[in-house]
Amino acid sequence: MTTPTIRADQKLPIQLTPGDRVGIVAGSGKLPINVAERLLAAGHTPFVALIEDEADRDSVLTSCEHEVLALENFADLVPVMRRHKVTHIVLAGGVDRRPNWRAIRPSFTLLRILPKAISALARGDDGLLRVLVRGLEDYGFRVVGAHEVVPDILAPEGLMTRTAPLKSDRRDLDAAFEAALAIGRLDIGQGAVSIGGRVIALEGIEGTDCLLARVADMRDHGRLAGKRRGVLVKCSKPGQEKRTDLPTIGPKTIDGAYAAGLAGIGVEAGSSLVLDFGPMIERADELGIFVIGLPAGTHE
Repeated sequence: MTTPTIRADQKLPIQLTPGDRVGIVAGSGKLPINVAERLLAAGHTPFVALIEDEADRDSVLTSCEHEVLALENFADLVPVMRRHKVTHIVLAGGVDRRPNWRAIRPSFTLLRILPKAISALARGDDGLLRVLVRGLEDYGFRVVGAHEVVPDILAPEGLMTRTAPLKSDRRDLDAAFEAALAIGRLDIGQGAVSIGGRVIALEGIEGTDCLLARVADMRDHGRLAGKRRGVLVKCSKPGQEKRTDLPTIGPKTIDGAYAAGLAGIGVEAGSSLVLDFGPMIERADELGIFVIGLPAGTHE
């Protein structure tokens, strides 16, 4: 069983010179916290831009030099990062709401990227993230993925838990993986739930937690009467920008899967993130939920 851990003595995969500084754009969840912890353990002091009402302020993030950035003032990110002498930027964590467009203040930075951003909106979230990454790079920053700072969080291939999938679960894993790839091609979501070989729920803009809550609600209301077990599968979108928004699972996902009556979770190995690996696997073993890293899918 593979058990990756975050080690303080492990060198960072990215090469940083004494004049380099990493800036973390911190959304919700544990990912920005894991990134900050790894940087601090390696002797680097990051700057953190806390997205207002998203980032966890009761964490190591606020022990670092930081500023709070309203989603509507996101164009201020460039001058903020320059002011704090940031050279590398990591976009980490979720954003659960869309900006209030009426509250956005015009700025030169915003006007420079706005035409591209409007065009990208037609291509979905991944298209918009690509524009954001390119825009930051145009301003001279190097954008790196969270997994380039904390490689341990990439999902390994194979079984990660004591509990293993049954033969019947393999059919669900295959069905859910194909469905997740299909909605990924349309830039809709990254996850799907299959029960009894049939896909019964797809992830949309609401995210994985709400997807699992929907499945739990279906069970509570008898919509899945007689249907037992089932799996959640998450995989990256075909052609996805790998430095942002990789599919992610953690302890909360285990609890959600258990509440939904599922037998296990499959994630695409090498292209998915596993947060708080040790606690997550411990929780899964406690609840009898299997977690498995699946071989990469066909991302044509």
